[in-house]
Amino acid sequence: MKKIIVPVDFSEHSNYALESAAILAKKYDAEIIALHMLEISETILTKGETDLQDETVFFLKLAEKRFTEFLAQDYLEGIKVTPVVKHFKVFSEVNEVAKEQNADLIVMGSHGSSGLKEIFVGSNTEKVVRYSDIPVFVVKNKPTNLSFDNVVFASDFSESTVTPYLNASELFKKLGSNLHLIYINTPGDNFNSTSEMEKIVVNFLQKADGNLDKLSEVKYVSDYTVEKGVINYANVSGADAIAVATHGRTGFAHFLAGSISEDIANHASLPVVTFRIK
Repeated sequence: MKKIIVPVDFSEHSNYALESAAILAKKYDAEIIALHMLEISETILTKGETDLQDETVFFLKLAEKRFTEFLAQDYLEGIKVTPVVKHFKVFSEVNEVAKEQNADLIVMGSHGSSGLKEIFVGSNTEKVVRYSDIPVFVVKNKPTNLSFDNVVFASDFSESTVTPYLNASELFKKLGSNLHLIYINTPGDNFNSTSEMEKIVVNFLQKADGNLDKLSEVKYVSDYTVEKGVINYANVSGADAIAVATHGRTGFAHFLAGSISEDIANHASLPVVTFRIK
């Protein structure tokens, strides 16, 4: 891991993301690209060329000043941090910066949700995940002992999740992580017998890895919902993070059924890393 992008809006959760990125950067000797989106309003854009130039320069200077203050954190000491200010109005363009910088990971802060309030929906975090070609690490709390030693990768083992699985395997191998594969079996239409589950997993591993070396390591968990099964297993197994696959065209989309990826990212107390289904 060489470069980590952290979109910064100067909020508390943005600070959590930056601190998390700092922990990873120190551990893996990576550079942090601190990215601020200068969302220039339509009012400014419709002004005359001279006025537009002057006002744009003003906002750029203001952003640079806030950056200097925001990046004056003790936890960034000894880390190469490159502040980048862009004129972007939409967070989909974070992916363009990731391509330009050849980044390995995006770290974003987000509130998560409580009760009926799903804050992820329509949020900037969701928008970044929707368009990102590289993994997005979603942080909701101040990091204490951030680690990726044990990561749970939940999948329905369908063909569409082969690429996210391979990308997750590659990333977490670089991080020295143990990747634990789990299949959640739920009552109702999605219920499968033991032999049916094993057949699905066998086909998946043969296609993804070309062998069945990991077959005996796959865990089969029964629970009332996939979300509960993933979160419960991650908690009792002592996992450090949860990895899920997402559809780029719809953000935190249905990697199994319903809005499961979104629910897991919203409700899990553990950090969540998303991998795009292409």
